[in-house]
Amino acid sequence: MERSLIEAIAAELELAQPAERLVRGMGDDAAVVRAGGAVCVTSVDMMVEGVHFRLDDHGSESAVDVGWRALAGALSDLAAMGARPGEAYVALGVSPSAGERRALELMRGVLELASRTGAALAGGDVVAAPVLTAGVTVVGWADEVSELIGRDGAQAGDLVGVTGRLGGRPRRPLPRLSEGRALARAGAHAMIDLSDGLATDARHIGESSGVCLQIELERLPLDEGVPSSEQAATAGEDYELCVCVPPEQSARAQDAVSEVSDAGLTWIGHVLSGSPGARLLDAHGDERRLEGYEHRW
Repeated sequence: MERSLIEAIAAELELAQPAERLVRGMGDDAAVVRAGGAVCVTSVDMMVEGVHFRLDDHGSESAVDVGWRALAGALSDLAAMGARPGEAYVALGVSPSAGERRALELMRGVLELASRTGAALAGGDVVAAPVLTAGVTVVGWADEVSELIGRDGAQAGDLVGVTGRLGGRPRRPLPRLSEGRALARAGAHAMIDLSDGLATDARHIGESSGVCLQIELERLPLDEGVPSSEQAATAGEDYELCVCVPPEQSARAQDAVSEVSDAGLTWIGHVLSGSPGARLLDAHGDERRLEGYEHRW
């Protein structure tokens, strides 16, 4: 399974000699490396036909949408770290069924979002593949390591919040880049982007920080048409931000988000000491065992 493989790779990496320039490696949304007088933040994401998307002549999702989402997923990782977007690189696998037409449509979607966010498409690669595939690498920047935020800083007593609304899985999501930088500046302790669903991603913060995020499902801000908080917590691909903020900074954090967008920031729980992970409670205070998305093979 996806998670067990990631843990096995991480264990192998622990045996390797760490690079002197590496500030944050595996275990966060993006890697952080010192680069001269600045700090480089890098994330890699992939989208594979038949796994992440399905295309047909009458489908609801176009290749342009796929390209947009491919870049959005990678940029959302930069948002969760509080980095400025910089360069993007796309490795494109083109299948016989997709051909040049759909490959170009996919790249148009990448370019549309790059223009919208200020990211620069700087290069990539094109190969033949059995299915249409897009591998996206994005590079973000910060002047100092202190400007960035990871998953491992949540503290008991923090409030847990989310930007925007959950569960809708938009075809063309906007990564919360400005909101991520604003929350980092406002004193947030930890942050993650909601790509696999709140139920899973909140647990990642808890496990990385050695604390428990207690989430009240009835507080989740539901996107239009989402029938339940359970679906909102497990759907994935929201590309919103989940953030842990000390209570004395809560008003500052909300004001910071309001200054850069109309996404809003909703408080949905708080951080407890205890068994690391996350607890999701229903309206009666009973714990619900919910899981987000995980790749399986």
